[in-house]
Amino acid sequence: MVTIKSKKEIEFMREACKVAALTHKAIEENIKPGITTWELDQIAEKTMRSLGAIPAEKNYPSGFDDVPNFPASTCISINDEVIHGIPSKKRYIKEGDIISVDLVALKNGFNGDAARTYKVGKISKEAERLIEVTKQAFFEGIKFAKKGNRVGDISHTIGEYVKSQGYSVVKEFQGHGIGRQMHEEPGIPNYGKAGKGLRLEPGMTLAIEPMVIQGKPDILELEDGWTIITEDGSLAAHYENTILITEKEPEILTII
Repeated sequence: MVTIKSKKEIEFMREACKVAALTHKAIEENIKPGITTWELDQIAEKTMRSLGAIPAEKNYPSGFDDVPNFPASTCISINDEVIHGIPSKKRYIKEGDIISVDLVALKNGFNGDAARTYKVGKISKEAERLIEVTKQAFFEGIKFAKKGNRVGDISHTIGEYVKSQGYSVVKEFQGHGIGRQMHEEPGIPNYGKAGKGLRLEPGMTLAIEPMVIQGKPDILELEDGWTIITEDGSLAAHYENTILITEKEPEILTII
């Protein structure tokens, strides 16, 4: 079900999204060689709770009887891991890594969702370009996140931009509506046909999230039932913000 947010609900969304943005700032300040992904996860959880929110990803259901709920407060994915990496006390971040952190803050019953790919120290020029293209794909897409346009206009623009840069988008996972639930309608793929899909209306809040692979688009799921990696071992990057559809330009809620 697609939800149109009231003015009061939009203010609640802004608060949750501000927590998500501040949590990313804390991650960015602490990410460095030698820190574990578990330590970063703890920093994120403490930041959210200090701001009156809770980490919505913690104990998020897998949907499968043989796969446990997500055990951490953030998804932290390294290099060829696309999304849903599980933080670990044994996983140390190294110089030259690229680290994708996806987090959701739940405050006053509403969710704020954002993802970033961070560089650790000096990284390769190829990795640098991948991160920049992934981020720019988001900004290309939201040029069409306007009243009267359709979801497919966003999806098509993201996919075509990524393709023009020589990269691939992940087709099995997508962006989504967001509000009281972390995942609401509509689904927002990172590819598709312009002019198709739901028509955008003011008051809609959407999580738009290009997931971009340096090589072929094929992915694999690890035995933990969560972590998604590139099949060919190439690097992947992730960039996401929660936005609000308005009467004019979209408002990005998770950038402060």
